[in-house]
Amino acid sequence: MSSTLLSISPPNVAKATHEPIWVCWTLITLALVFLSLFLFVPLVSVFAEAFKKGWDVYLAAITEPDAWSAVTLTLTAAVIAVPLNLVFGVAAAWAIAKFDFRGKSLVLTLIDLPFSVSPVIAGLIYVLVFGLQGWLGEWLRDQDLKVIFAVPGIVLATIFVTFPFVARELIPLMQAQGQEQEEAARVLGASGWQTFWKVTLPNVKWALLYGVILCNARAMGEFGAVSVVSGHIRGQTNTLPLHIEILYNEYQFAASFAVASLLAGLALVTLVLKFIVERRVQQELAQAKDVGASA
Repeated sequence: MSSTLLSISPPNVAKATHEPIWVCWTLITLALVFLSLFLFVPLVSVFAEAFKKGWDVYLAAITEPDAWSAVTLTLTAAVIAVPLNLVFGVAAAWAIAKFDFRGKSLVLTLIDLPFSVSPVIAGLIYVLVFGLQGWLGEWLRDQDLKVIFAVPGIVLATIFVTFPFVARELIPLMQAQGQEQEEAARVLGASGWQTFWKVTLPNVKWALLYGVILCNARAMGEFGAVSVVSGHIRGQTNTLPLHIEILYNEYQFAASFAVASLLAGLALVTLVLKFIVERRVQQELAQAKDVGASA
């Protein structure tokens, strides 16, 4: 048996563990064709259609009042939703990864809820709760408060669909890092806040930034839940995706593609940032596993 194993030469091992070169090139070619058809061609067509009628038409489409209102509302929803999800994500990840408590599995399930519930259903839930015929509708009307078909409803829907992103990026990294560094800091006399700011947060900064990038991209591009609660009031409750839909349905193709190019540009910037931060997150995760293995 041993002589048989020793007789295996390195070239034979290489052949057994590597695919033939034609298989590699075939898979690469198929991947490039797929990306070209479903990513590069649509992306190029968006910018081509946006500038098809000239620079003046493009500027007029993105500077008209309704477009600026959509941009402002989209940024407002993101500016409110992302920081709130940042705080929630850090707190939830810290509690789940660093402490044992009853109901931890339930908390993880609730964090994943927006991934399993359709955004349209989420919007309908908010209508049933805060709408005029909903559970709190009469009380809100008596208090002269508007949630549905107003900015608060759009913000609530955006928060719901985006709140898992930060937590889901931090939890695996914090679990891989373990609790040794925090315990050492507490032994040396650091308080809970000092331990968090000086030990925990620096170790997860890249994963935190990665989660914020994903959360911001989803907040600006959300359509389903926001569409249900917005009411499509032009110039008031339309975000960028909703404004694009209205322009396209009105056969204003140049204007719709011009506004769509803003979201496409955001997607490209997000993709570049995602690639850079993702590499740093993978490095931190590998380092955390090495530290855990050596401990």
